[in-house]
Amino acid sequence: MSRIHMHEQLHRGEASMARLAAFPVTICGAGSLGAGITESLARTGCGRLTVIDRDRVEEHNLSTQPYGRGDIGSKKATMLANQIYRAVGVKVDAVTRELEESNARKLLRGAELVIDTFDNSVARGVVTEVCRDRKIPCLHAGMASDYAEVIWNQVYTVPSDAGDDICDYPLARNLVTLTTALACETAIRFITGGERESRTLTFGDFAVKPYES
Repeated sequence: MSRIHMHEQLHRGEASMARLAAFPVTICGAGSLGAGITESLARTGCGRLTVIDRDRVEEHNLSTQPYGRGDIGSKKATMLANQIYRAVGVKVDAVTRELEESNARKLLRGAELVIDTFDNSVARGVVTEVCRDRKIPCLHAGMASDYAEVIWNQVYTVPSDAGDDICDYPLARNLVTLTTALACETAIRFITGGERESRTLTFGDFAVKPYES
């Protein structure tokens, strides 16, 4: 038993931990949700992780994302992969290219689960269509004000691009933390048992409910 993942193995069992260690997961985005999800999955015991993000760390990222002042100006995906390797020895494949229609099939190739946390509708739309076309299980995680959702691809609707803004929006760190936990547990239950349950989270009352389309 790995001492690093001892608590998780006692909770989930040896077979589930072996499944997590071998299952290839690609996370789209290394921002508030993507970085948190990647880190949490690695610390849980996932051993084959890829994170895709072209962006660099900016000062306004520091309150909700696991980066430090010394990381400002550096590529998010690279910094995240470095942090995770130093912390728990998991090698995350960092892809610092922009995912777009021309390269999405190549970048998502090999994934048995895609987790979409992109902050714009165009990229979310590309991920949605490629995963549906390739029949890759895809989990979308997103937040707006005091609401969050974790939705599987078959019932997901790409949001309107009206109001897309990568910087100027209300966001509480604790909502990020709760949504990260919800997304990770949803992903883990799929990996270990095949469960696909979409859920919503309302921050004001801490309510987690099944998603109703």
